[in-house]
Formats: sequence, C-alpha cells, structure tokens
Amino acid sequence: MVPSNSHQTPEGHGSFKSYTIGFFCSIILTLIPITVVMNDWLEGTWNSVVLMTAAVLQLMVQLLFFMHLREENKPRYNLISLVLGLVILLVIVAGSMWIMLYNMVAV
Repeated sequence: MVPSNSHQTPEGHGSFKSYTIGFFCSIILTLIPITVVMNDWLEGTWNSVVLMTAAVLQLMVQLLFFMHLREENKPRYNLISLVLGLVILLVIVAGSMWIMLYNMVAV
C-alpha cells in the first residue's frame, strides 16, 4: 500500500530543456555587463542602465526557470513571499544608498 503523502503527481519541476535555456540565458546576461564594463563601451548613466537592466532580467530568468514561479498550482504564496522579499530588499538598498549619499554630502 502506498502512503497518501507520497509524491504521486508531478510537482512542476523544470525539464532539462528548461534548465538549459535558463542556464544559457543566465550566462548571456552575466557576460553582457562584464564585457560592457571591461571594454569601457559605455560611460556614466548608460553603463548603469545596462547593468541594472541585465540584473533585473537575470532576476526574472532565475525566478522563471530555476525557482519555477510560473509552474506551481498555487503560485500566489510564492508571489506574496517574493513581493515581501522585494520590499525588504528595496528598503535595505534605498536606506543604504540614502545613508551613503547623506554621508558624502556631510563630509
């Protein structure tokens, strides 16, 4: 007799193809900022825009391909946890930047 809590149905884990696509997207989204910075292709604001865009896209690739945010039966709980984590991250990053900028002006 099989216990009722065994994994009878698939959990929505990714396939080899999904992991491979995610891996190559991650590699590309890592190499783009490295080459832009190392070769001094862009300066100032455009350099920051490319780095932040690549970071956001990298986050999306990680969430979709490796953390399976879109494949779960009830992704609402994962989404709520993600939003809470992003709010905490935003508060920490914004607070750190505010403190650093305030200390630069005060000196």
